Amino acid sequence: MFIAVSGTLASGKSEVVRYLTFQGFTLVSIESQGDQNGASKPNENGTGALNGNGTHHKGPSALDQQIFPSFDALLNHVTENWRSNYVLSHIDHSETLKALQKRPFFLHLSIDAPLTLRFQRHQLKNGEKALSRSEFIEQSDDLLFNAANPLLEINNQAHIKIINTSTSLKDLYVKLSELDLLNQERLRPTWDSYFMRLADLAALRSNCMKRRVGCVIVKDNRVVATGYNGTPRNLTNCNEGGSEQPYLHAYVYTRKKMHYLKSEETV
Repeated sequence: MFIAVSGTLASGKSEVVRYLTFQGFTLVSIESQGDQNGASKPNENGTGALNGNGTHHKGPSALDQQIFPSFDALLNHVTENWRSNYVLSHIDHSETLKALQKRPFFLHLSIDAPLTLRFQRHQLKNGEKALSRSEFIEQSDDLLFNAANPLLEINNQAHIKIINTSTSLKDLYVKLSELDLLNQERLRPTWDSYFMRLADLAALRSNCMKRRVGCVIVKDNRVVATGYNGTPRNLTNCNEGGSEQPYLHAYVYTRKKMHYLKSEETV
């Protein structure tokens, strides 16, 4: 599994990464190439010619991490070793996210927190070096709504979204534990979950004004048919002005006809 974390300033990204390393994940990162967080854009096809196993050393947060010369080298490595667990602490480019989303072992986690709480955390962590409130707000807004790579758009695409209102690390770790991030169903749904999602999708085709219903008929884990509720064939749809009375008559007629056919079949 490869988990990438994105989030706002002082929302708790580093602690989420630390928690995952406690669960056996390897922290991976990219050598700084001029970007604020050392991220580099992938090639157009999402892969690269650079290969390498990366170098190990302690990062700013004192966590052992594996550093790669480029995003492409990192992506090649985690793809070749997809059975291992890795975590990336930042996603700063939409192109990076698009490349990662193609990998079936990828999980995107975003984290946020109320602005006031984030500023308080920032003050506690940085002390005298902390930004002023106005500077913190300005930097947060720039990160969220930056015209080139707005973090807001990246966070909105996350598979799992966490609002970190925890008042202690223990509370945050308990919350992360309850999410069961290592559950493989997050990457590949079970048959039941898969078929229920198909039923939910089929329900979107419903034209009933009162309730959407979808169904999937399955045999030996193979889809036989899908369907959704609505008016009978050749009658005006509910969402196009069809009335309930013709619908009711047609429904009763259909039921009688089906009953008649079944009776004949049993003779």
